[in-house]
Amino acid sequence: MILQRWWLIGAVACIFTCSSDQSLLQKRQCTFQVGPRNQQYKTTGNVSGSVQLCENTQCCVAYYVIINDQPKLDVLACDLVEKSCPDAICRGQTRFDGRLLWCTCKTDFCNSNITLIPELEAPQPPYFNIKDQIMKAGALIVPLLFLCFLLVIAVKCRHLFKKRVPRDCSSQATETSEIDIADIELQQILGHGYFATVWQGKYKGSVVAVKVFPASRKHKFTAEKEVYELPLMNHAGIVPFLGSGSKPDGGGWLIVLQFVESGSLHSYLCKHSPNWMLTLKLCQSLSQGLAYLHSDLHKPDGHKPPVAHRDLTSSNVLVTADGTCVLCDFGCSTIVPCCPGNRSSRSQTTIMEGPAQVGTLPYMPPEILEGTVDLNSSWCLIQADIYALALLLWEILMRCSDLFEGGVAPQHLLPYESELGVVTLDSLIQFVCHMDERPAVPRHWELLPQGPVLQELLTDCWDCEADARLSAACVMERLAALQTL
Repeated sequence: MILQRWWLIGAVACIFTCSSDQSLLQKRQCTFQVGPRNQQYKTTGNVSGSVQLCENTQCCVAYYVIINDQPKLDVLACDLVEKSCPDAICRGQTRFDGRLLWCTCKTDFCNSNITLIPELEAPQPPYFNIKDQIMKAGALIVPLLFLCFLLVIAVKCRHLFKKRVPRDCSSQATETSEIDIADIELQQILGHGYFATVWQGKYKGSVVAVKVFPASRKHKFTAEKEVYELPLMNHAGIVPFLGSGSKPDGGGWLIVLQFVESGSLHSYLCKHSPNWMLTLKLCQSLSQGLAYLHSDLHKPDGHKPPVAHRDLTSSNVLVTADGTCVLCDFGCSTIVPCCPGNRSSRSQTTIMEGPAQVGTLPYMPPEILEGTVDLNSSWCLIQADIYALALLLWEILMRCSDLFEGGVAPQHLLPYESELGVVTLDSLIQFVCHMDERPAVPRHWELLPQGPVLQELLTDCWDCEADARLSAACVMERLAALQTL
């Protein structure tokens, strides 16, 4: 009798397993319709008329572009890669200030209809019976007393730590370094930026770089000046700051920096194809500078809070005469405040402008492009810098003569220039976010001693998940290990 019962249970389990396997083997069917610029969706499954049988995913997607407040169909297809799509119906979500409407879903042909879901009301706090809660709390009185004891100890330890490491907010910034504009001689324009013009000039007999902001860009001048004037900002990976000044009658604002002979990393890579050792030197100094910028330092002579650069590009990195990189252009940067009332914390209202106004398009990570990042989270901004660092490392490595046959490296290109030509917001969102693609890495690197390490380093820095990316300090360690190869 017992044997028969176990046999029956086994038969039922087998039937359930077989039916489950059969359901898992069933491929998702999605409604299919794409425009000329989205032909890559044809590769996600077999297409028959307006039906697509998905090959690599169980998710259907729908994209609509909003034009004159009217949705225009852009994509109906299987998703490009497997993602989480828990909803059985296509719940519409808007992105990019209402310019894009999209949804994903997990049932057959669910993308043929899109359902707009109104914002739900905030949940009401549940009702608690006070008497019942007191009775339940009685059984927990001993653990609660123990937790209170631990809390008292923690507060005491924190108080003692504060006494050992003073954090007086009034001493967190250095004194301002005002320069008399009469001592500055502007000689020639080196370049034009979004917010300022950079001149070569002379100051007290020395050649300097002078960044001139118009009166309307005072907030950018103030933001950059605050970063340069932080304590402990004197570092080999950051361009030396000499001071700042203002034109008479509020006609403009000046930041004076040490002149760097080789110019920007972008112009350097256009002219030079460094060997492996020089390439490694560029990469190491770049990561060292960013690691220092991101660091939180407490020393007797001051506190340097972490700083997120937020516009890390090959045009905002300079190359010195000895072939090392230094960071500059902190007008878009965010200083992570150390405590309430700090100067840096007051600057946040100016700096936090949103993804459309901050950063350079090809270097923006997926979470910034899609608008899914919390711009009030300093950690998210720090990790966005790591994504940009990966693209800069790729630019440098793609010009290394020793990484290409015959010692001839390809011409210098900006990230995604080869794949997309003229980089636009829409094309970048499609390529980076929807297709999860990155700049191409030469296949023959796999055969080089340092090739696999470089590929893994880039992959770990430009990961689509911000939390999965390396820190700048970890990038330094991995690059240091390459010196023996």
